[in-house]
Formats: sequence, structure tokens, C-alpha cells
Amino acid sequence: MTNEKYQKKEKQNASWVRWIWPQSDALRLGMGWDEEDVNKPYILVEDVYGDSHPGSIHLNRLASQVREGITASGGKAAGYHVTDICDGCAQGHDGMNYILTQREAIADMVQIHGSVHPWDGLVLISSCDKSVPAHLMAAARLDLPTVFVPGGSMRPGPYLTDAGRGGGVALGRRQGTMDEFEVLQYVRTGCPSCGACQFMGTASTMQCMTEALGLALPGTALSPATMNDINRSARAAGHMVMELARQGIRASDILTKASLRNAIIIHAAIGGSTNGFLHLPALAHELGIRLDISEFDEINRKVPHICNIAPSGKYPSELFWFAGGIPKVQEMLSDMLDLDVMTVTGKTLGENLKVIRGSGFYERGLGYLANYGVDPEDVMIPVDKCKVIGSVAVLKGNIAPEGSVVKYSAVAEDMQQHTGPARVFDSEEACNKAVVDQTIEPGSVLIIRYEGPRGSGMPEMFMTTEAIMNDEKLSSSTVLLTDGRFSGATRGPCVGHISPEAQAGGPIAFVEDGDLIELDIPNRSINVVGIQGEYCSPEEAARVLKERSQGFVPKEHRGRRGIFRRYTERAASAIEGAYMK
Repeated sequence: MTNEKYQKKEKQNASWVRWIWPQSDALRLGMGWDEEDVNKPYILVEDVYGDSHPGSIHLNRLASQVREGITASGGKAAGYHVTDICDGCAQGHDGMNYILTQREAIADMVQIHGSVHPWDGLVLISSCDKSVPAHLMAAARLDLPTVFVPGGSMRPGPYLTDAGRGGGVALGRRQGTMDEFEVLQYVRTGCPSCGACQFMGTASTMQCMTEALGLALPGTALSPATMNDINRSARAAGHMVMELARQGIRASDILTKASLRNAIIIHAAIGGSTNGFLHLPALAHELGIRLDISEFDEINRKVPHICNIAPSGKYPSELFWFAGGIPKVQEMLSDMLDLDVMTVTGKTLGENLKVIRGSGFYERGLGYLANYGVDPEDVMIPVDKCKVIGSVAVLKGNIAPEGSVVKYSAVAEDMQQHTGPARVFDSEEACNKAVVDQTIEPGSVLIIRYEGPRGSGMPEMFMTTEAIMNDEKLSSSTVLLTDGRFSGATRGPCVGHISPEAQAGGPIAFVEDGDLIELDIPNRSINVVGIQGEYCSPEEAARVLKERSQGFVPKEHRGRRGIFRRYTERAASAIEGAYMK
């Protein structure tokens, strides 16, 4: 459409587009709509429902509730689906290389769905690692009146365990220390219901980020996926998107620099996944906002680590919701947050907190928590009793001049500083085999490279980190560095997102076996401090790394096809968010 008059009317009223092309209404009637439906506000309901994993299998139920709410408020909902894939299903084979790439694919498809029809509003429904940030990125691109519905939390396993213990089970089976009967007991109980995994991994973290950003209704992140509350909140989202459309409140009114900062503060307090360092910068990029990675580190130096939630703490995510969820964390940190930011309710964050105090939400949750015999202060530690400040740090040095990321809240105090000889691997598979075969010397600094965004799509290293943490000799003595990323369930001194990555000619490509590596989390540094087992000056280390870099040629990836090839050829640095340029 090129006529300026039509373009102006299209921006003022999406129904104008429908008027100038009657076939669009005919096509809708062909789906069973009637003449009244085509004159109502159109709301796009996007979910990632599918038989793909527990985090998505139930989302059609939530979508149905959303549609009921939209209909009751006078709108017409249309359901669209782009199924996501679980990191857990991709472990142990090349499928893991596609997992981060799916974020870009889902965001692109939702953008397409949201752009071809003239929608009046958007509801996004997802639970897990890459679909939640993909939906946030698409929301930023489309800039419609938007509500996000988190898919909620899975029930805990026996004795409040979570699915993340599968790493130890896998290692036990491979090393012969666990029999098939024991493995079967985990298989039967590791994922006892639908919903996101029961720890503060990337799925739980990103659900929390949607609420911390103001795009999800208060108290909805990590709501138990099997309880009625999540159905009611999904229906409420249908009502709310219609109200936002009437008020003209769009995603860009909610997703701002101030709301991003609020989200980073909450991320620090809950012990969020290091993958938040990929997804929030990628969202900021879509919003045209500069989000420097150093801002994460600055905030983590000030914010108390409140939540005692696995893997950094003791309890599963369901108990986090019972203890008050994100609203409770926001209450506890209200003096650090911008309470004037606009939210999806059409009210400010400060106004939302006042409403939720009188709603009975906290009291109901504490009643459920009492069923477990757990004190709420054991789940959410009062600020004045917090012993840990922050949860994630940005480290820089001659290995990672642009930066790297470590979740220090999951690192033992005696491993916050460590120096050891490098053991270098050009793939996770090779490193994992060495750990499982027990050929790694305690005290080593393992380096896995060529696993960054351009190297291999930036797979997570969960199989290897769990193999290390379940080996008594290595768990308390060994560091892992990589230009890849980690699962949100990762424990121990594991430093990821090292940038520039090896494929881009970063210094990590030129470290050799026997070089001495110093990890210093308190001082936020990661450096080569010795060559071939001999300590040297920073100047000498720089000289040797530069000398080794002469004639560097990236690895050839001619056999890659389709979106995987496009992503690995065009991905931004991990420190920038690893989005596809």
C-alpha cells in the first residue's frame, strides 16, 4: 500500500485495512467467524503449545482461558502456535546446537504472524528458556497492546527435588555407579507434571523477568501449572489485553530502560540464570536501548541475594511462588526499584504492589507453604539477614577482553579464587568424555572453545558441568571456562559467554594446555597468568597470546544448512545478546 492517505488511515485505525479489502473478512468467515466477529477488536493469541516438553504441553489450556477473557470483554481472539524445543531433550547430541537458534526463529515467526494481519492486541503464552525471550523480542518488534502469560512451574519431585538431578543420574549410569532400577525411579519422578522445571533455571528466570519488566500480570510468574490460579490469571490476561487496547497502552510504554533496570535488580535478587545475560540485552537491542553488560555487574554488587531457590539454594520454584513470588521480592527491594514504571495493568509498579497487598495473594500463598512445613523466611531471606550480595558477575581479562559471566551464588567460597593449569578442548563432547573417563587432574582449568554463537550456535554445557559436579575429586577443585553458555541449573565455578569467542579470533582460541589460568571472582577477573606452567608478567602473557594468534583462520563450517548456517554466520557476540544480525 503506497497511497499516503491510506497509510495514514491504517495507522489511525486497523479496521480501515479490513474495509479496503473485503476478502480478509471472507477468509475469516471461512474459518467459522460471523459478521459480528469481524467487526470486533482482533487479538492475536500466540503460544508455543506442542508435544515438545512439559513446559509447553499445557499451554493450549491457558490459551483457551485467554480467549474466554477476550471474548467476554468484546474482542475476537485468533490462536497461532510456534512450538518450542527443550534444552533437556537436546542433551548429548548435536540438537543442542539449535537450541539458542530457535529463539530467533520463534521471534521471527511471531513477528510474521503479528505483521500480516492488522491486530489490535497481542497475548503471548510461554514457559521456557528460549520461547519466553523470543516472545519478548517479538513483542518489542510489534509494539502492540501486549500481555504475557507465564506457563508456570512444574510440581516438585520427591523430597522437594527437581529435574536438574538428571545430570547426576546420567553420569551414574555411564560410570556404572547407578543401576537401571535407580535410573527408572528418576525417570518416573523427575518431571511429575507439566510446567517449567522446578529450579531457578533459565525458564523460571525468564518467567520472572516478564513480570519484573511489567509485561505479565502481578503474581503470575511461576504460578504452579497444575493449580486453578494459573487458569484464572490466563483469563484475566484476556480481559486485560482488551483494556490495554482501549487505553492505547503498547509494549513500548512498558518495556523501557527503567523497566529493564528493574528486571536486572530482580534477576540479581532471585539468583537468575546466566542466560538472562543473553536474553535481556537481546530484548534491549530490539527496543533500540543500549544495555551495557557492566550494568549487570554494577547492580549485582549492591542487591542482596534473597531467594533460597535451587540450584543456588535449597527449595524448588513452586515454594518461591507460595512465599510471595515476584511481588514479594519487589516489596522487599522497593527502595531500589523505579516504582513509577508503567505495567500491563495500566497502573504503575507502585500501585500494583498496593493492590496486591490487599488481595489476599500473600496470605493464600503462605497457607500453601505451611503444607510443606517451611518458614517463608527460609525461602525468601529478609534483606537485613542476607549474607550474599548479588548472584552473577561479569569477569574480564586477557582471556575475555569483552567480558564473561559466572553465577557466583552457585560457587563454593573456596573456589571463588583459583589458579590452575589449562586443559583445552575444541568441543564439549571431547571435554565431557575426558571427565567421564576420569582423565582430568583435580585443580585443572578446563577450557571448552568453539562453542560460541558463531562457533556452534552456543550450546549449553550442562552434561559436562554436571559430570564435574558429581565427581568428588573434581567438584571442589576444578574450573570450567567456555565461550558457550550454561544451563540455568549449572552449579560450580563455571565461566561462560567468554567474548570474543574462539571462532571470532578471541584470545580463548590461543590458550594452550599447561598455561596457568587465574579465576578471581571477587576482583571480577579471568586471566592467563603463566605460559606452559611458568608464571609470567601480564605483558609477557599478552605477547605470547598475540604471537600465537598470527595466521589464525576460523574453523570451516561449509556443511551447515538453513537457519543454523545463517545463525552461526551472523550471530552477534554473546556479550551483546547473541541475536542474529
